[in-house]
Amino acid sequence: YQEFLRLKAQLMEEGLFDEKYKKTLPAFPKRIGLVTSPTGAVIQDIYHVIKRRYPKIEILVYPSRVQGAGAENEVMEGINYLQNQDVDTIIIARGGGSYEELSAFNSPELAYTIFNSKVPIVSAIGHETDFTIADLVADMRASTPSVAAELSVPRLDDILDNLDYRKDMLKRLIDSK
Repeated sequence: YQEFLRLKAQLMEEGLFDEKYKKTLPAFPKRIGLVTSPTGAVIQDIYHVIKRRYPKIEILVYPSRVQGAGAENEVMEGINYLQNQDVDTIIIARGGGSYEELSAFNSPELAYTIFNSKVPIVSAIGHETDFTIADLVADMRASTPSVAAELSVPRLDDILDNLDYRKDMLKRLIDSK
């Protein structure tokens, strides 16, 4: 934990957590990249939430270990790979776990990879009370993987309702002229 606090202070001093560097998520993404374990509930939760909200979007998954020695390298490889696949947003996610199980997301190398990404990154590591260096440096932090999915795509029904409202408003304006 002392190492986590030291690294957090160092990266904060370097400006990696500054809001001015945070990239905005696109309003209407066409392609989402996901770096996570290919097994388990996280990938299924994210997939179902995204497809329910915005069914036509393409989801590219980069399978990665999310704990253990070398997991941070696989996550970095996934981020670098997906940046070159024309994705609009990248989600890095894993379910909850102990501090030790989440330690791959406290890597300084991963922090710099996230910070230097040209694509906005949403971090969804652990549960609501879990915080990692990846969460702090990412463009957006989600309290859970399902929330990351919700933040990354609009709700198609809301878009269609808005279009209907605007169509009705235009019709009334034309009729009044």
